[in-house]
Amino acid sequence: MASPRCTVLAPWQSGSYGKHSRTQAFRLQASEPVLTANDPLPSAPQRILVAGTSGSGKTTLARRIAATVGALHTEIDALYHGPNWTPRDSFMVDVASFSAQPTWVTEWQYGKARPLLLRRADLLVWLDLPRAVVMRRVVQRTTQRRLTRTVLWNGNLEPPLSTFFTDRDHIVRWAWRTHHENAERVAAAVTSRADLTVVRLRSQHDVDRWLAGPLLDSCHPNTTTGSTS
Repeated sequence: MASPRCTVLAPWQSGSYGKHSRTQAFRLQASEPVLTANDPLPSAPQRILVAGTSGSGKTTLARRIAATVGALHTEIDALYHGPNWTPRDSFMVDVASFSAQPTWVTEWQYGKARPLLLRRADLLVWLDLPRAVVMRRVVQRTTQRRLTRTVLWNGNLEPPLSTFFTDRDHIVRWAWRTHHENAERVAAAVTSRADLTVVRLRSQHDVDRWLAGPLLDSCHPNTTTGSTS
């Protein structure tokens, strides 16, 4: 039996705005357009967005999706951040350029880019991990990058760990504060793009199962590699 699909309710619709939106923002219903990790895709996706909280693993998932479907992954952070964390003037030009191509995979980030990317995408993958999992991942990643002086986009480095206490928009504090916003964005996306396929992945097990099952199956429709159990 196919898994139930989800009706997306924005937090304000569920009476939970600003509180427990992740738990209360959804109601299971068999006929709605948000797919689970078990549900087959209607067709092989060509232009794919990955949504999720900062530090949740969007880029890692986007790379795995790109490898599975044979598309180019464009890391949107690399387009946005210039030297010294300065936004690049050519950001939107670059976004418009790559998203005009017939196939691509990228992260659904940055307010100015999201509307354009959403209009051009045919699949939105929502990495909807519990807040505790996201926070563990973002803390581990941020600490490792800082301690190893990992060079990021255009020569940038993670700031000193002490900035967690002084910078309201430190990535760890940002991830905590904005975790609930993904439910709102996905709800709006479902409303504005009735034709858009949306997949919600709620755990690492979901991610692995979906990549090896429905996504791979959509690329090879004459074979069955996944499981719906």
